[in-house]
Amino acid sequence: MEYSNSFGALLLTTGNKSEISVGYCTLYGDTNGGLGLIGDLYKTEVFALSSYLNHHAGREIIPSAIITKPPSAELAPGQKDTDSLPPYEVLDEILKWHLEGTRLPPHERKQANEFVSNLQQTSDGKALVERILGMVARNEYKRRQAAPIIRVRSRAFGSGRQMPIAAKY
Repeated sequence: MEYSNSFGALLLTTGNKSEISVGYCTLYGDTNGGLGLIGDLYKTEVFALSSYLNHHAGREIIPSAIITKPPSAELAPGQKDTDSLPPYEVLDEILKWHLEGTRLPPHERKQANEFVSNLQQTSDGKALVERILGMVARNEYKRRQAAPIIRVRSRAFGSGRQMPIAAKY
């Protein structure tokens, strides 16, 4: 941010849709900046895109250690996102089902519906889905403070997706 302010450069945010959805973003960390290029990509899509870019370039543009390292906010030693979140492969399916639903391409919609339906067959799975939906609802205030995000999916965060932050709905 200091460099951006000093030289007039545009700082790009590093938050992705998974993290932004459930509030795993900080104002002075991955939401710091003026534009979100990957803010409408789920975490698993960011990993896939990173691997693709490296493969396409024939070299490591993005260090493989960044792609293979367990995700962490690094706010405490040894902390991992999975300490309080399901693996991103699970989280992303729940989020796709909840956030995009019928706007997903048919193959993605079928996969998300089946995944969440299978999860909801158990009480633990139902509780997990409800906890994730609650996290999405509780973190609208963070999304309202975020920089604009480039839309690449059928339903992005923004004026068409906002939820009330001060009252029940």
